Amino acid sequence: MLKENSYLTTFDTYMQHAVDALAQEFQGIRTNRASVGLLEPLRVEVYGSSTPIQQVSTITTPDARTIVVQVWDKSATKAVEKAIRESDLGLNPAVDGQTIRIAMPVLTEERRHELTKVAAKYAEESKVSVRNTRRDAMDWIKKSEKNGEITEDDVHRMSDEVQKITDRHIKEIDTMLEKKQRDIMIG
Repeated sequence: MLKENSYLTTFDTYMQHAVDALAQEFQGIRTNRASVGLLEPLRVEVYGSSTPIQQVSTITTPDARTIVVQVWDKSATKAVEKAIRESDLGLNPAVDGQTIRIAMPVLTEERRHELTKVAAKYAEESKVSVRNTRRDAMDWIKKSEKNGEITEDDVHRMSDEVQKITDRHIKEIDTMLEKKQRDIMIG
């Protein structure tokens, strides 16, 4: 029983990782409001390697329509600007010494619809990950029964528990998607 609970907890944790990854992806999808999270997924080619932008700069939002990136090393400023400009975020950075300012452009209706589709794609990828973990859990349960480690009653009980865990995470993903799409459309 203890081993079974440990495995169920592990599968639950793997599913939660998919939900957490979706939350991180959603930070990279912009609404009309400036957000530090918008730039966090960006990587900068600097010092001979791909480095997260927050390891070479400080990112702030002094107001709802502006993001300010303060680059620590002047030699990395061009690389940070390039990473922002070449991202698919549609941002136009303005460089002033080691400071990069980004004015958030107003989203068009067409761009809002595109972003809601991107959010839906990310959510579907997370659901696939959760379902794959569910499949792995069910395979483990069947294998355990075949090896005589658990009874048929245990199989039914554990299968039901795995399904409840899966349903909870899928519902959380759906809720996150609805909120993100609402944020995008209302802006």
